[in-house]
Amino acid sequence: MDLAHLANILLHIGSGTVAILIGFYLLMRPKGSAEHRRWGRRFGFFTAVVVISAAAGLLLFRFLPLFAVLTVLVGYQLLSGWRVIYTQAKGPALLDACWTALTAAGALLLTPILLAHHQGDPVVLWSTLGALCCILLYDSLRWLYPASWHARLWRYEHLYKMIASIFAMLSALAGNVLRDWQPWSQLMPSVLGMLLILGFGWQQARRSSMAKA
Repeated sequence: MDLAHLANILLHIGSGTVAILIGFYLLMRPKGSAEHRRWGRRFGFFTAVVVISAAAGLLLFRFLPLFAVLTVLVGYQLLSGWRVIYTQAKGPALLDACWTALTAAGALLLTPILLAHHQGDPVVLWSTLGALCCILLYDSLRWLYPASWHARLWRYEHLYKMIASIFAMLSALAGNVLRDWQPWSQLMPSVLGMLLILGFGWQQARRSSMAKA
């Protein structure tokens, strides 16, 4: 392994660890505050470094189809979840459509490569592809929603995409560190993340209903 490859791996692991720790800190703190926004920007920065270093590693050093799909998934969730903070009730804009179309094209290119060369457990393969397809389908359907829906749904979108990004990184980390326990070492973080998404979604729905009462 040459020095550049090692440096990129260390950058990837270090930034991923910091992003996950910040993500868990954000989950435990009140949402919507100045502190949340400040730490959210730090989470976004370190997660972006994770995605960029992963893409560099895949393109320059060693291409792994499954991790390529994970990189696309985390990168898309991060940018889409970040964008919805700014669009909110206005709904998606042209930039969002371009990002969705570009990601969908990348997914279409990667899927046959992944299917042809994947050697791990098929559950991990299909769950990763399924997660990417579901979020792309949802973001494509947003253009058909009545305008009034966006004001109610943007918080749920942000919640899902940010938490999903945290646990996608945790899943990749656990899958690499606990290789003897695969596929469960990769699947369990995703299951835990989904449970947290449902819990926070329920809290948000309850707050919204109380505000209307």
